[in-house]
Amino acid sequence: MTSAETEPALVNNSSAAPAAGDRRRWFALAIVMTAAFMDLVDVTIVNIAIPSIQREAGASFSQIQWITAGYALAFAAGLITGGRLGDIHGRKRLFLVGIGGFTLASALCGFAANPEMLVASRILQGAMAALMVPQVLSIVHATFPAHERGKVFGLFGAVVGLGAVTGPLLGALLTEWNLFGLEWRPIFLINLPVGIAGLILGSRFITESKAPKALKLDLVGVGLVTVGLLMLLYPLTRGRELGWPLWGYVSMAGALVVLAALVVFERRKAARDGSPLVELSLFKVKSFAAGIAVQTVFGVALGIFFLVWTLYMQFGLGWRPLKAGLTGIPFSIAVSTAAGLSVQQLVPRFGRKVLQAGALVMGLGVLIYIWEANRYGLSIAPWQMALPLVVMGVGMGLIVAPLTDAILSEVPREHSGSASGLINTVQQMGNALGLGLVSVVFFGVVDDRLAEITDRSAAGAASAAGAAFVDGFQHALIWVAAVMGAIFLLMFALPKRPAQHVEGTTEEPSAEPEPEKEPALVP
Repeated sequence: MTSAETEPALVNNSSAAPAAGDRRRWFALAIVMTAAFMDLVDVTIVNIAIPSIQREAGASFSQIQWITAGYALAFAAGLITGGRLGDIHGRKRLFLVGIGGFTLASALCGFAANPEMLVASRILQGAMAALMVPQVLSIVHATFPAHERGKVFGLFGAVVGLGAVTGPLLGALLTEWNLFGLEWRPIFLINLPVGIAGLILGSRFITESKAPKALKLDLVGVGLVTVGLLMLLYPLTRGRELGWPLWGYVSMAGALVVLAALVVFERRKAARDGSPLVELSLFKVKSFAAGIAVQTVFGVALGIFFLVWTLYMQFGLGWRPLKAGLTGIPFSIAVSTAAGLSVQQLVPRFGRKVLQAGALVMGLGVLIYIWEANRYGLSIAPWQMALPLVVMGVGMGLIVAPLTDAILSEVPREHSGSASGLINTVQQMGNALGLGLVSVVFFGVVDDRLAEITDRSAAGAASAAGAAFVDGFQHALIWVAAVMGAIFLLMFALPKRPAQHVEGTTEEPSAEPEPEKEPALVP
């Protein structure tokens, strides 16, 4: 089946497809990519500043977890809804609402008076990102024909890598500089000019698009998704702090019942009026279903690694934010470079094997890191971390960009909002699960080690505390390596070659649109 049959081109009010040379779509791409970049930077910039927030704002380790996990919870709970709202009310409109709200929430984070206000503002920021981020892939999917999307997703992968480079370094610099005596606050306030510019330019250059038929927001589905995710993630995140109470296990088990009820309800909703929140028919597409599974587990690995890595360098090794940020540059450059090459050069030639190689390479980098952390202990230097970080970065880069392409390659265009919402939801859900597991795989080990040093001298206790964080880091990385092995096996369910590249190599863009199948664009 050709892409012309599954993904008809969009038309505007004059019923003409966007011209191949139309520069507006590239301006629109730059704007939505900037928004995606802002979201990526915001996550990584916060990670590097976490120890400074903990010290200077007086936040507890539990509150620190919530500064990251609260964002992920709100993001995961709202992403499917955000994607569907874009399908119903217009992706441009929801994008502008999201970027405006994200900018406002960033200001509230920057001016937070206490840790509680910061956590609440981060939750709001995650909710606004849930409106903004799904529209990015939806707008790309609805604006660019199939033969161009490989290039676009390659750019998206490069943006992911650039965000990974920029976030830690920028966060470290802003924290070290202590601009205007604001300490860590500029890491949030820097979003204000970027967000305002995106709001103004987006209103001018992004072309509106909606689903081809009228849809209604499934409020029952929204409620079931939100309740199910919160019942799963809230006790997982707070379990260690509260001593793993019985109600937490009951809640997590109940979440599975709620999510099962969601599936039953959505199936009936689709049969009744064709407007379900979760388009279950998407899971009949093998590439989508397999990719969603991989994305979820990959999110778990990333959620564990990035938080633990920051705590290891700054609390365990005692490094300043700038030193920790600079240490991550080889990793970020490797991610960006490999992501750009994977979609454009490697996947069209080797297909699924590229993603599987990425999982194995990233797992190898993790094992090298475990070995080096054990060998050098507290005396490890940044240059000694370069090898495992580069290996890990190459592996991650081989996965991130082509995975998105593989998941969306066979998705009908009218469901692009729901599909992109699901992609981001499961990634954030996996990320939140990983952050929750940090309590088990990292803090559990650290707490056990710290309990053994209460009767030592101050200097001896400080050294032992650092060693406790090193031990916790190694233990957490063993889990990450195991997860990468699971991802490698899951990838056997992916198609050998993503349909997007098959289409792109054999088909030219259609010169004649098919108006009867196409959603209308509103300028």
